[in-house]
Amino acid sequence: MMTLPLVLNGSHCVFIIIGGGQVAARKVRTLVASGASVTVIAPSVTDDIQVLASEGKLTLELRPAGTDEIYQAGSYVVLATDDEQVNALQAQRARQAGALVCRTDEPDGNDFIFPAVVDRSPLTVAISTSGATPALTRSVRERIEAFLPQDYSILARWMEDLRSRLRSEGSQHDRANFWRQWMRSQAPEQILARRPDIAQAITDDLLSGKEPDRGEVFLVGAGPGDPDLLTFRALRLIQMADVVFYDRLVGERIIDLLPAAAEKFYVGKARSDHAVPQDDINQLLVDEALKGKRVLRLKGGDPFIFGRGGEEIEQISASGIPFQVVPGITAASGCASYAGIPLTHRDHAQSVRFVTGHLRNGTCNLPWNELIHPSQTLVIYMGLVGLPYICEQLIAHGMPADTPVALVEKGTLPDQKVHTGTLASMPGYVEGREIHAPTLTIVGSVVTLREKLSWR
Repeated sequence: MMTLPLVLNGSHCVFIIIGGGQVAARKVRTLVASGASVTVIAPSVTDDIQVLASEGKLTLELRPAGTDEIYQAGSYVVLATDDEQVNALQAQRARQAGALVCRTDEPDGNDFIFPAVVDRSPLTVAISTSGATPALTRSVRERIEAFLPQDYSILARWMEDLRSRLRSEGSQHDRANFWRQWMRSQAPEQILARRPDIAQAITDDLLSGKEPDRGEVFLVGAGPGDPDLLTFRALRLIQMADVVFYDRLVGERIIDLLPAAAEKFYVGKARSDHAVPQDDINQLLVDEALKGKRVLRLKGGDPFIFGRGGEEIEQISASGIPFQVVPGITAASGCASYAGIPLTHRDHAQSVRFVTGHLRNGTCNLPWNELIHPSQTLVIYMGLVGLPYICEQLIAHGMPADTPVALVEKGTLPDQKVHTGTLASMPGYVEGREIHAPTLTIVGSVVTLREKLSWR
């Protein structure tokens, strides 16, 4: 069945619902929210229909639909009883009167159907499979619901007000060109970020013919590797980028999400191998933003946890360039979860500490005494090369040699491996095996739970 999707003005529509059960109630809630005139005819109704009737939001007739029921031409009749014969009879009478019919028990041959709706009023998104596969309709609706933030309703209202303003002022602008420029500007994202003053300033500049002289920088955490762990905000900004600077820990499957037209630059760092020095990266972000571009700085994990995000944002802020920081799932959380190791547990650890095994000057001079605690989980980033020394120092400063250790290799990725041992055994274990970065080390009794909680 081919269908024609239309958007109706609810306040101009008259709906008659025959039936008062849960199916009818779902339709009634949608119609009342749209401002339609609704009459429900049924011998009994659900509590929520009764409440809407008591609030004056619909007309309720507590009776069965009669064989001589009268319908108004041009009205919309929804037949939602569980009696097929009643639905068929009322459909015939309604059509004879010139009404349009929707039978909820019979998807084929309806004059209209109810799509699944994602409501970000005044923005609405309707999804329909013409009644053929409701399960697919629901699934697509759930995906769109998740991807469109609730704040899109704020954006839609803001744009609605701006459109009305331009009309009332008799603006002579090329409307189509203005809206193309506006949607490409920082204004929509500033509204979603709850910064309407900045959005208004950008809008005023565009209306005055001034081209925006500065872009924006998005510092986005890409998580530990699995693209499914990206936040919705991260994905939205990734898909908006004009130019991208990405790190070694950002996987190919995430790079594939970038716009095809975006310029992409690898600026990753491996041990003793920095593709681009950090100071140069900072300057590149500033230079590209000053060209008016939307600059995406894509970093593995969370940019503010051992990600040098603070250093990069300092220079961007000092240059007066607008920026956003989007947190990502840090490696400790992602890798531990995928390895089946809870970082805290009432019977094992009441605190967790993150440290890096590779400092700025290449040493591993950690505050060893502070790391020795019986009820604490210790998570070590970038510690693969220095692992024998780390294990030696922890034992030397009082941590039991039989303390469990897990080394998570390529955490959250399809080829993830988890190596377990103790502080005493792990140095010899890694020496005899080829283990590839990125790795994360977890030290503490919580590692013993992996055997029970491992799920992948």
